[in-house]
Amino acid sequence: MDLVTLEIFKAVAAELSITRAAALLGRVQSNVTTRVQQLELELGVELFNREGKKLKLSEQGALFLSYANRLLALADEARQALHPTEPQGVLRLGSMESTAATRLPLALSQFHQQCPQVRLQVRTGPSQALLGLLQTGEIDCALVALPQDLDCTEVDYLTQQGLMGEPAFAETLRLVLPRGYTETDLGSGVSPLALAAFQSGCTYRSMAHGWLARRNPEAALGLSVQEVGSYHAMLACVAAGQCFSFIPDAVLALSSAPGHVNPQVGIESTTWLVWRAGYSVASFQQARECLCSTYTQHFPSSTR
Repeated sequence: MDLVTLEIFKAVAAELSITRAAALLGRVQSNVTTRVQQLELELGVELFNREGKKLKLSEQGALFLSYANRLLALADEARQALHPTEPQGVLRLGSMESTAATRLPLALSQFHQQCPQVRLQVRTGPSQALLGLLQTGEIDCALVALPQDLDCTEVDYLTQQGLMGEPAFAETLRLVLPRGYTETDLGSGVSPLALAAFQSGCTYRSMAHGWLARRNPEAALGLSVQEVGSYHAMLACVAAGQCFSFIPDAVLALSSAPGHVNPQVGIESTTWLVWRAGYSVASFQQARECLCSTYTQHFPSSTR
């Protein structure tokens, strides 16, 4: 087993196709097939279930993939650690959709100017999914919103998961309602509106549900959720009179839709930059400075 073989296995697992993985890696198909077969022989398990030309990760393959991701991430970290003052290599950043749209363009433009030799890969998703990717080594750091109902501090919550973090951005989530509706329409009885939100695992979705539960437990219990894949879709659902939602002010500022909706109540939230404990390569430290400097300027009591 070597790092090249792990990269090949990772590509096949992502594409679920020898042909596509070979094209992605710039290798001939026979070489990819042979390397995967040799790896399976070495491990003594089938990493893929094969049905004709179709591939599907086996249970053992899914387990091994998590280890392969961590091994490859650790190898890249080791290479970068040998050059502590020279940002280089690949930095894999996870981000919530809203943060990617509103906060990253300026910060990452600054980062690229300072570290043009670093290859940055950005992946978006809900906060809980990003934390999972961080723990399995599929990303190096992530911009997430932490749960609001913690029975400990945010730092302790992260420490329990083998992670570290620092506040990066302060956000206000705005209650957005269709025309003709006010906040009081959600305050009694079963809500006539569904909640437009991302899939389960989105902290903002949990915050919206928690807000409604505090005002109207009955409505929260019977709340319907319209799952969508973008903030544009959320605003469309609200403008159509079918849903309410909580959307960051920074996202509303980029959209032409607020003229068709009624922004009402706000909920304060903090976006955290989170990383694995002990991860401290030069490229990450420079990115951390670019991402968190604005928050520190406005909230100097934040510890770094």
